[in-house]
Amino acid sequence: MLARVWSGSIVGIDAVKVGVEVDVSGGLPGIVVLGLPDTAVQESRERVKATLKNAGFAFPIRKIVINLTPADLRKEGPCFDLPISVGILAASEQVSAYLLGDHLFLGEVSLDGSLRSVAGVLPIAATAQKMGIVGLVVPADNAQEAAVVEGLAVYGFKNLSEVTDFLNNPGRYKPVQLDHTVETIQANLIQTADLNDVKGQAHARRALEIAAVGGHNLIFVGPPGSGKTMLARRLPGILPGLSFSEALEVTRIHSVAGLLKNRGSLVRDRPFRSPHHSASGPSLVGGGSFPRPGEISLSHRGILFLDELTEFKRDVLEFLRQPLEDGYVTISRTKQSVMFPAQFTLIASTNPCPCGYYGDTIQQCTCSPRQREQYWAKLSGPLMDRIDLQVAVNRLKPEEITQQPTGESSATVRERVQQARDYASHRFKNEQNLSCNAQMQSRHLQTWCKLDDSSRNILEGAIRKLGLSARASDRILKVARTIADLSVNDELKAHHIAEAIQYRTIDRMQ
Repeated sequence: MLARVWSGSIVGIDAVKVGVEVDVSGGLPGIVVLGLPDTAVQESRERVKATLKNAGFAFPIRKIVINLTPADLRKEGPCFDLPISVGILAASEQVSAYLLGDHLFLGEVSLDGSLRSVAGVLPIAATAQKMGIVGLVVPADNAQEAAVVEGLAVYGFKNLSEVTDFLNNPGRYKPVQLDHTVETIQANLIQTADLNDVKGQAHARRALEIAAVGGHNLIFVGPPGSGKTMLARRLPGILPGLSFSEALEVTRIHSVAGLLKNRGSLVRDRPFRSPHHSASGPSLVGGGSFPRPGEISLSHRGILFLDELTEFKRDVLEFLRQPLEDGYVTISRTKQSVMFPAQFTLIASTNPCPCGYYGDTIQQCTCSPRQREQYWAKLSGPLMDRIDLQVAVNRLKPEEITQQPTGESSATVRERVQQARDYASHRFKNEQNLSCNAQMQSRHLQTWCKLDDSSRNILEGAIRKLGLSARASDRILKVARTIADLSVNDELKAHHIAEAIQYRTIDRMQ
């Protein structure tokens, strides 16, 4: 007898519907899996066989042919265990096939019949809903994740016996319910380190606020112990919460990467990723035979923090140039090409020289000019052009170290950031895919960043003195636009341009 069960497979962060056709017929006993299965899918044969026996079902001692369609799509992962099990039971008439036509099945099975969670459930659920699937059957641990998709009945089960009982008696079970309100998402934001713990560093705190409002890339440069890393790790606390649509985007990526375990149905906090400086290019941008998202995509709508930037390999850092400009990364392989979103804010920190004390007022630098030049040569000009805010962080004075913190809290700064973002969003209301000033293009600068004679003279003087590129000058305009938004000003003034320029003063540090 022939049975067809619907399942799904991941391509990038999207999904395709996969048909699992199971034919149980006469012939020598055995199981054959067709349709470009990978090793994990091939292993399903023995795993499913043992599972069915241990769960109390009769395994057919006949020839079983399993065909995964479309045949030209590579199938990978253990998510086909459950649909294969259901297909064998339906083809051998041990369960009703009534629901198989409009329900989709995903899940890994253990040898005792229990169901284990799998990665990529959310994008598969979204694709299933668009293709007319009525219900989705998944392991209980994946149920909340899949229930995010509206218009799809999601059923979560702990073992195979519950699944078969559902197929035979569907009226006994109700789909999982989930609260879709944005307030629920924002009410559960992860508590982060607070800015009121920071002593001094008013200039760096101001730069963090500007970065949060405009989505600008930022680098802190200073000697060891000046607080660069501490400041960077407090940026998430002043960022506005994710909207529901943004949370869906982030959750899709983390679902594909298998990072949703024990995190509920949605990623409710903005990502903060901090890879080690030994990270390879593929781990940063994504890759593999079947491409998976890397650190820059896992930072989508959040922060990518690169501590000790100059310790990263130069060729690895060059991978960042295209994603920083375009907001996405394309991974091409022989058999497929996938695109991952990568709209992140880059925050970096580094010492000013190999010994770390160039420009320090307390300890003398021991590096030669040549050593400093070689040190900064690790960072290419095009990459530094893409970092809008370049801030020197000095060590605290003794009296600043011993005093109590007097700065504003993250909550206070976050309110101001939200107000400035709301002010900018009104300007972007007729623009698609534009949510912050850092994403503006040349045509936007011509409209919203017009300069008077005084502002133009200041900018032209900075370009000549610092040797700035056209890209760097555009970045100055974007930062100035953000500074103006913080002061609720429609027009750019000379002091907005002047403040933006001071954040480029380490462009030629050696």
